[in-house]
Amino acid sequence: MGRVVFIGAGPGAADLITVRGAARLAQADVVLFDALTDPALRELAPRAKWVHVGKRGFCDSTGQTTINALLVKHAGEVDRVVRLKGGDPSVFGRLEEELEALALAGIECEVVPGVTAAIAAAAATQRPLTRRGHGRSVSLTTAMTREGSLHATRSADTEVFYMAGKQLAALARRLRAAGWSDDTPASVVSRAGWPDQLHSDHTVASLARAAMLHAGRPTVVTVGAGAAALARAPTRADHVARALHVNP
Repeated sequence: MGRVVFIGAGPGAADLITVRGAARLAQADVVLFDALTDPALRELAPRAKWVHVGKRGFCDSTGQTTINALLVKHAGEVDRVVRLKGGDPSVFGRLEEELEALALAGIECEVVPGVTAAIAAAAATQRPLTRRGHGRSVSLTTAMTREGSLHATRSADTEVFYMAGKQLAALARRLRAAGWSDDTPASVVSRAGWPDQLHSDHTVASLARAAMLHAGRPTVVTVGAGAAALARAPTRADHVARALHVNP
């Protein structure tokens, strides 16, 4: 009986995988990989059999039951199976269900963490998710439930919403209802960690304006303390603009 290693591939480009993840991937006989993992990662395991088990949101192109069965099947045939997941396996990665299926089959597992999209978005925009004195807590949540309902909370100083791109106007309404003021900063990043990532700054009141820019792209929305731009030293353009009484 073989073993299964769950590896977080990171949120985008192949070089965001961890050193340990790359080393474990290079040992794979079979790789079951997600839709959003970088194809360049194949170069790390060129002799492995690569099996696509991708899914997008709640519309499974490969059902979870099928994925579970494939993990058990391949672990019974080869020494090392890698389950390559986008981002971090433990963050909205359906990891629990796959671990349970393997435990029932008596198959040994290892989990290698990865960089999740919220962290990649924070790095890309240079917006730390925690801020000294006023940003002490962070909440990660999916905007949409499987039943299709939209949820927003105010349980932390910074809230990060995954899979929110199609519902930005509705999310803004839910945020107001949860107690966020209209002028609360909101940062929207799509395809975080990829060369073509996009970022736009908004407030809760103007969040809906981001919908067209980020349409059709995996999107994370950061609201609250961690969405605010950092203070910066005035530039020469700022001084000139101030003298002219115009916005830079």
